[in-house]
Amino acid sequence: MRSGSRRRRALILLSLALASGGLAASQVSGTVRRVEARVGRPLPVLVARRDVPAHSQLRTGDLAIRQVPSRFVPRDALATPGEAAGARTAVPLPAGGYVTAGALGGSRREGGGLPGGQRAVEVAVAGGEPLAEQAASGARVDVVVSTEAHAGEGRTFLALQDVQLLALRPGTGSADSGDEGASRPVTDAVATLRVTLRQAVYLTAAQNFAREVRLLPRAPGDRRRRGATAISAGEL
Repeated sequence: MRSGSRRRRALILLSLALASGGLAASQVSGTVRRVEARVGRPLPVLVARRDVPAHSQLRTGDLAIRQVPSRFVPRDALATPGEAAGARTAVPLPAGGYVTAGALGGSRREGGGLPGGQRAVEVAVAGGEPLAEQAASGARVDVVVSTEAHAGEGRTFLALQDVQLLALRPGTGSADSGDEGASRPVTDAVATLRVTLRQAVYLTAAQNFAREVRLLPRAPGDRRRRGATAISAGEL
């Protein structure tokens, strides 16, 4: 009898412990959701591991990654050491301070060059005014291309993902395509993008044959890649 009573007490205590653990986990999860609703989910952000003087060349050992609520992440904050290693600081960086494109003068490398295998390509884009409000130099963007409907249906597709915007300047306005009265929409900005050589060739061809090129700014720290995305005129 005593043995059976002890087993029942043990089962009761175990059940209470499990219930308490489940309740505690639920409360913690609820607290996390409430905090994230107020300040945003944590994003990876690059920070200085130690004090770095102005005009210093950054090395990987000078950098660290911290998780920061999205509300407090600067628009031009960098997210990986590869975006900053080798760059020179334009201003002093305190230990723990955010490493931003502005602090690195647009993340250009020593001597004003780019890392091996990369190029700076200029692309005429539409929607420059809202783009300038949403994306600073150093921001990550996706490139969307809309083609002419010369042969078959025109389409709009995601051409490049997660490339760096180095600079944005006003463009020259709309331009005639010269094809029986058809004209391109207003191209009101010229963006300088940091891309690979292959991507540079692709974007140059897109400018020659596309009807419109637009840039879609990414949220700070968003480095995810999506599958192929395209919409044809017949699907609208």
